[in-house]
Parts: sequence; C-alpha cells; structure tokens
Amino acid sequence: MSATDAPVPTTAEVAQTPERRDDLALIADLVAEGSRVIDIGCGDGSLMSLLESRRGVDARGIELSQPGVNECVRRGLSVIQGDADRDLVHYPDGAFDYAILSQTIQATENPKLVLAELLRIGRRVVVSFPNFGHWSVRFSLFFKGRMPVTRNLSYAWYDTPNIHFCTIRDFVELTREVGAEVESAIALNAAGERMGMRMPWWFWNLFGQQAVFVLKR
Repeated sequence: MSATDAPVPTTAEVAQTPERRDDLALIADLVAEGSRVIDIGCGDGSLMSLLESRRGVDARGIELSQPGVNECVRRGLSVIQGDADRDLVHYPDGAFDYAILSQTIQATENPKLVLAELLRIGRRVVVSFPNFGHWSVRFSLFFKGRMPVTRNLSYAWYDTPNIHFCTIRDFVELTREVGAEVESAIALNAAGERMGMRMPWWFWNLFGQQAVFVLKR
C-alpha cells in the first residue's frame, strides 16, 4: 500500500493514543513567578495545576464543559463555568498579568473578538494552537483528499469542536489586525521540540505542528 492509499485514522483510533500536550510545560516556563493568571478554556485544569506548582501563580480558570469544571474543582482549583466568546467582557482592563488561551482559539466562534478581549484583560497574552499549515495536513488534503486526523488535530471533520482552523501565518496576520505586538513566538515540531528561533515564518508554517505566542499591546 502506498502512502497515498493509507487510511486516515479515525477519531477513536487517535483517542487510543495518550495525549501529549507539549505546549503546557513551555507555557509554564513563559509565565513569571507569582503572576496573576487566567486560563480560558482550562479543560481539566492541567495547566493551572502546573502553573501553581511550578510558578506559584494565582490562577483562575474559565471552562465551558461541566466535566472539565468538575475535574478542576476536584483538584482544588478556582474555576467558573463560562464561554470565552461571551464572558470575557465582565473582567476589567488589565485584571491579570497573563491571559492564557491554550489549544482553544480555533474552537471559539469569534477568534478576533476573543483575542482582543484577552489583550484588554491581560498585560500579556499567551496563545497556543495547532498549525493547520503543517506539511502533514497539506499532504492529507492534497494526496488523500481527506481532512486530516492527527495527534494534534484529533477529531474527525464531523465531530470536531474546532470551527476556525488557522495556520501560523494566519495567526500572525490576526495579531496585526488587533494591534498586538508579538513579544515572542515558538514553534514545536512533530516531536514536541522547539524549532529554530531565527527560522522564517514560512518555514514554521510548513514544519511546525504547534505554535505558542506571547503577545502584548
């Protein structure tokens, strides 16, 4: 069987592989000790727990799903059930040192509005997301004619919560539209390793599976 004839893995098959969130430790390293942090779309609280234990931050979380909220509460984390698209307006300007959106921006209804709100409530904004411009995604679309299912894009097209896929170059353009300054940016390859800092955007866009950006006004 040739590579182009190989079947696309199903959501269930990908789910059998333990998820590895390479971006979480990286984000924790980017956050200053003792900071006031809000984690939007905090899921089960893994990043909040890591930030509290490693960086001693004052962390708050917003999570849409009830199971995620329940798990955060079980861990003793401060969390409320809320929606990034609708509930960030209730926070005052500059309320947090860091506003974090990890692997969530592609699941929001209005990414531009959400990013603008994050820049308003956080002195710095950390965003991580899967790169839809990675070569493996292009390969699946071009040669197989199928939407990709991978470790970082682990849902089939019909049941994915991701409604706004973007590439690294797309996100860079979005930062310009909302008037954000890119303080630092890191791309991770398929092994979860940092790619060269001096690589051009097109190289990151082709070979980076994930990206982590630190933004400020």
